[in-house]
Amino acid sequence: MILTSSITSIIADLANTRKASSSIARANNEQKLGFLKSLSLILIESISHILKQNKLDLDEMPLNDPKRDRLLLNESRIENLANSLLDIAKLPDPTNQLLIEKILPNGILLQKKTVPMGVIGVIFEARPNVVLDVTALCIRSGNAIVLKGGSDAHFSNIALVNCIEKALTANKIDTNVVLLLPSGRTYVKELLEATRYVDVIIPRGSESLIKYVRENSKVPTIETGAGVCHTYVHSEANLEKAKNIVINAKTTRVSVCNSLDTVLVDSAIAELFLPMLIEAFNVFNVEVFADETAFDIFRKANFKNLQQAKDSDFGREFLDFKCSVKVVSNIDDALNHIAEYSSKHSEAIVSENKEICQLFIDNVDAAAVYSNASTRFTDGGEFGLGAEIGISTQKLHARGPFALEKLVTEKWILTGNGQIR
Repeated sequence: MILTSSITSIIADLANTRKASSSIARANNEQKLGFLKSLSLILIESISHILKQNKLDLDEMPLNDPKRDRLLLNESRIENLANSLLDIAKLPDPTNQLLIEKILPNGILLQKKTVPMGVIGVIFEARPNVVLDVTALCIRSGNAIVLKGGSDAHFSNIALVNCIEKALTANKIDTNVVLLLPSGRTYVKELLEATRYVDVIIPRGSESLIKYVRENSKVPTIETGAGVCHTYVHSEANLEKAKNIVINAKTTRVSVCNSLDTVLVDSAIAELFLPMLIEAFNVFNVEVFADETAFDIFRKANFKNLQQAKDSDFGREFLDFKCSVKVVSNIDDALNHIAEYSSKHSEAIVSENKEICQLFIDNVDAAAVYSNASTRFTDGGEFGLGAEIGISTQKLHARGPFALEKLVTEKWILTGNGQIR
């Protein structure tokens, strides 16, 4: 269901979604798979309309806004989203899985099974792909979904939910299992306090959004945190390999949470390695915020797009063609820096020394830790999970790509024959 901004309260609609959640929890596997396959086809058939609606949103956003890339839909991206729905359909249903079964000494049969979480609320910003990713994962796992998107993607979100409603209807699933709230901020507080109707809230977006939800929600919250991602180039790194990894992590898609924010370089190789980045950094117009040592190296190599780093430039999620660079003494120095500034999202080391790589992996506290690869792979699709609701940086229930397998909770079932205690 799509709500308009003219309503005064969302409580009645949340109640309808709560009621509908029981129907999707009871839906059989064929219905849920049918929904995913129908939605995939409907998306392809609706490309022209979706792109027109997306353009209405893009026309309201400045060309230099870093969020523009997140907002943008094109034919290729819609086709990829449609294909991801089919990937999710190939995954096993995570519900009704038997986890424990045993007979207690008193003769009671004790079982523990996975069950849907119920109603999941997702608050997100200019990311229309979230509408499809979240809905597909929730329906596949038997959950109802409340979507609260930002005004930046108003028309895009409505177009996508219209496609979702068609697919739900085609598979005889109550359309109330998906609720799109108005795009303004008016109803956020009401959603965050709807403890009777919503089981969990998941914010996906900027650090400020996540902080607001964490501090104001009465509904349990699972954070999909901001990404402050480091790549550490060790003294025994293959420098060509390191260059390619850094350039890929920084420049391929700057507006996403798994893009690189800080390069750490061992002092023993800094003068050799940092100038190797300049050609690509110039092509992409990457602005560098460098500590004193790195600043001198870049300046001597005639790199122009250079700033002296402030303390605030470390631990900063840039989401733009910008990064900070720091020269460190050794791996201990790098580990200490990451421990202080990391958001615990994705961290990488580049080194040919396997023992050093293992030391890094064992000591870095993050949802995803890489050796000799780009942090850009932290993604539900890349991990074979079909899609994701977001990258969880917390440690309770879910960590890393928050996908299908984590959209369930547990239920204990006890079958007796008149036993009393």
